[in-house]
Amino acid sequence: MDTRQHVHDLIDRLPPTQLTAVAGLLESMLDPVSHALAMAPLEDEEIGEDEHRAVARSKEWFKRHEGTPFEDVVTEMGLSMEQIRKYKKPD
Repeated sequence: MDTRQHVHDLIDRLPPTQLTAVAGLLESMLDPVSHALAMAPLEDEEIGEDEHRAVARSKEWFKRHEGTPFEDVVTEMGLSMEQIRKYKKPD
């Protein structure tokens, strides 16, 4: 018997209450990002004043630039669209 058929046979023998657990397991195996997020430890590090100020500055910046074309944001950051187009993520 091939593995796929064996798995189907095992699933067919499970009671409905266990099907939910198996479905969750299969979904997490098929979606590695969701699985990684579910397994990630909770963030429990204290956020310092520097981080609070940085977040506040970021929120303020986004309020001022809501609706701003991407090209304008790139220019404000001192870059060109050509640099953005040619950017390659480091290996």
